[in-house]
Amino acid sequence: MKILFTNIKELLQVREGNILKVSGAEMAELPSIKNAYLLVENDTIIDYGTMENCPIDSDEVIDASGKIILPTWCDSHTHIVYAGNREQEFVDRINGLSYEEIANRGGGILNSAKKLNETSEEELYQQSKKRLEEVMMQGTGAVEIKSGYGLTVDGELKMLRVIKRLAESYPVKIKATFLGAHAFPKEFKENHQAYIDLIINEMLPKIAKENLADYIDAFLETGYFSVEETEQIMLAGKQYGLVPKIHVNQFTAINGIETCVKHNALTVDHLEIVTDDDIAVLKNSTTMPVALPSCSYFISIPYTPARKMISAGLPLALASDFNPGTTPSGNMNFVVATACIKMKMTPEEAINAATINGAYAMGISETHGSITKGKKANLIMTKELNSYYEIPYRFGSNLIDKVMINGRFLK
Repeated sequence: MKILFTNIKELLQVREGNILKVSGAEMAELPSIKNAYLLVENDTIIDYGTMENCPIDSDEVIDASGKIILPTWCDSHTHIVYAGNREQEFVDRINGLSYEEIANRGGGILNSAKKLNETSEEELYQQSKKRLEEVMMQGTGAVEIKSGYGLTVDGELKMLRVIKRLAESYPVKIKATFLGAHAFPKEFKENHQAYIDLIINEMLPKIAKENLADYIDAFLETGYFSVEETEQIMLAGKQYGLVPKIHVNQFTAINGIETCVKHNALTVDHLEIVTDDDIAVLKNSTTMPVALPSCSYFISIPYTPARKMISAGLPLALASDFNPGTTPSGNMNFVVATACIKMKMTPEEAINAATINGAYAMGISETHGSITKGKKANLIMTKELNSYYEIPYRFGSNLIDKVMINGRFLK
């Protein structure tokens, strides 16, 4: 089945296959073709160019006059699989309670863990698939999903099995991350090592046996997992082939980034607080920094200093952090807009961060993240727009006409 898009106002993020990410000044460059065609065969991009060279061999022709086509978003940091919600904590924050105060009252991650362990695997799947379907319709064509609301052997396995079932049931590319080190359960509050031993000696072998995860994560933060504790977890995960992707520098900078880079973490995520030393360490690494601007928006904490990081030559990816407590939205269009509005990223930088750099942050650069011959036909076709600047400018509007994943339009 060949589908030919014609008269595309602008085809964005057109790249050769050897470009895996963009950094520093390169992030301001968004290669495109105006008055373009795009040819898709089955689930693959096979050709593109200007209309003057447009082929005529196709099974279906779609006139994209006035519309922009770009690759679907690659959301490299989510917690889509969870039970219930934490809307009461939303009101608590309005009434002046901090993230830490809510956690100390039994809220936060432990609240979600309690709900998850009371929810059946089938019900958890049914709740989670609705959120996945929603973000797909909003243009997300690849998504990383973390565990971390179980905090027990059975709870973490239940979450990861649901993630695996979602990956088998939907065309969207899904990567699974084991985040048993999300918080310390109450019974381990005074004995951290016992919980870490549970992760290493019981959870990890079972996860590996069922092939349930691609990555390993930890919440490296003051009051959660220390640098030394996170290092233990990263080393244990690597023994099972799980590459680290670590929550770090959300509230404090405690030299966690240096340790993540030392252990070849694929990403370091959050980075609302970034020091000059952190930037220097990241500059000489293959680790992708990931910003989560809608988390900063929702809980009113600082935004990742994108301008400082990009000016220093770093790459940056954007992700949603979709979770019940601090970012109950997976809308990557809003993430891109918020990065422009609050982090002063240009539209070109933000789109690069949410596509090609997002793919790198998920380890799927060879198949996703750009309009490249041989890559998956994962496309957003907008409504008629003046320019792609409207995507962040009209932050509250739905500007998507159609979403294609693996060569098929979502209905």
